[in-house]
Amino acid sequence: MADAGTLSYLPLSLATVLFVLILLGILRKSRRERSLRLPPSPPSLPVIGHLHLFKKPLHRALANLAAAHGPVLLLRFGSRRVLHVTDPAAAEECLTAHDVVFANRPRLPSARHLSNGYTTLGSSSYGANWRNLRRIATVEVLSAGSLLRSAAVRTDEVRLAARRLFLEAAAHGASEPSPARANVKARAFELALNMVARMIAGKRYYGGEGDVPESEVEEAGRFREMVREYFAMHGASNLQDFLPVLGVLDIGGARRRAVRLSRKRNEWAQRLIDEHLASLDDDEGRSRRGRTMVGDLVEMQAADPEAYSDKVIRALCLSILQTGTDTSSGTIEWSMAELLNHPDAMAKARAELNEVVGMGRLLEEADLPSLPYLQCIITETLRLHPIAPLLAPHESSAACSVAGYDIPAGTMLLVNVHTMHRDALVWEEPTRFSPERFEGARGEGKWMLPFGMGRRGCPGEALGMNMVGLALGTLVQCFEWRRVGEEEVDMAEGPGLTMPMAVPLEALYWPRAEMTPVLRAL
Repeated sequence: MADAGTLSYLPLSLATVLFVLILLGILRKSRRERSLRLPPSPPSLPVIGHLHLFKKPLHRALANLAAAHGPVLLLRFGSRRVLHVTDPAAAEECLTAHDVVFANRPRLPSARHLSNGYTTLGSSSYGANWRNLRRIATVEVLSAGSLLRSAAVRTDEVRLAARRLFLEAAAHGASEPSPARANVKARAFELALNMVARMIAGKRYYGGEGDVPESEVEEAGRFREMVREYFAMHGASNLQDFLPVLGVLDIGGARRRAVRLSRKRNEWAQRLIDEHLASLDDDEGRSRRGRTMVGDLVEMQAADPEAYSDKVIRALCLSILQTGTDTSSGTIEWSMAELLNHPDAMAKARAELNEVVGMGRLLEEADLPSLPYLQCIITETLRLHPIAPLLAPHESSAACSVAGYDIPAGTMLLVNVHTMHRDALVWEEPTRFSPERFEGARGEGKWMLPFGMGRRGCPGEALGMNMVGLALGTLVQCFEWRRVGEEEVDMAEGPGLTMPMAVPLEALYWPRAEMTPVLRAL
């Protein structure tokens, strides 16, 4: 039996052995990496890697590093290895030739609870769950037929928004010498959220007060607060994603807030499912609430409970709610800001609307394919202000070769589309807003990637373009717009995953005289 003196040395001995094993592991990994042809990397610091080099917004800081060190860089965000790409050929290689390898999502700690344990469409790694969600999204929810069926909802919401602006302008006595003032950012967000929420659940969460039951007004208030809290947390910079010790300590309580918010979001989504189940007609099995995304999926659940489980429906609800709202409203805001700074483009878009739609009715989604200049405005906005400037991050599931460099498995990929969309080798006067560059298919073949590419490309591209086109076109058709003050709108970019404007857009407006009878009749 060992004596007490021997036992007293065991903890120190174990610590020594562990230290030696960790050191050997680090040395072995270092020797293995030295044998690889890794991309260039700026000098880094212990523990934090290159985090000290980054200022907000991140895509601009990374672009500066790329300009100094090369278009394909290997960086360290604390404990994570990150491949940053600003070269179109290398980006295309990652997302086409190595599409499957880079089809995973990194499991960032800050997203764990807000993504229901990485099970939503945007957060799930490549596998059975993602394939099922993607199939349902593309075939059942966001297909051309489904979008056609839900067009009336989007049209109704845009007209209600236009009516609200008109009534407020009328109460103000708005005219050219005395215009009303609108918070464009807030209005665009409310409109996009109502569109998506009605498509998902048949409910409006903004502007529904009045004759609406008090219980629904209260629910709308809770819902709006939940959405605001989600976007505030989702757009925050989370160092715990890259410095695990901060996650363990939960400094600032971010994890506790995420757990609480996740519970509220899941309760909301489950309540929608339960309400639709309760409204099913016993004879026909169809919802008496009308056609909604949740209702359609609940009906399919009866035939295939596993593929359309409550968990799957909740994941799709939350995915489409969060991705369809902030991205579309942000694009509307950036587009309006550019038009306010370029009144000639605004006038050209209005002339096109007058010719194609006329002034006796409001714009409809079916008109959008006949409005090429409006489409050019949106495309040019997405070129200059891609709503996801670094796309959603990918992660390699296996080692591969990109642009002649060896990329280890488990490397996070950031594709800087913001920088590539402003490449002077591709675009003439790349920082100038010029929708005309896309007229007559002149932009075809030029590299743009606002919605991603390959398996992880955005399945909601058609929905987003319809939402933005209908909203932006209606604002231009119905109202005259002017900047607040003489100076140009501040186009500075704020921090966040979806690149918001640093200064939320406000503008002056008044109803167009030619459109007043139509607006009054809404």
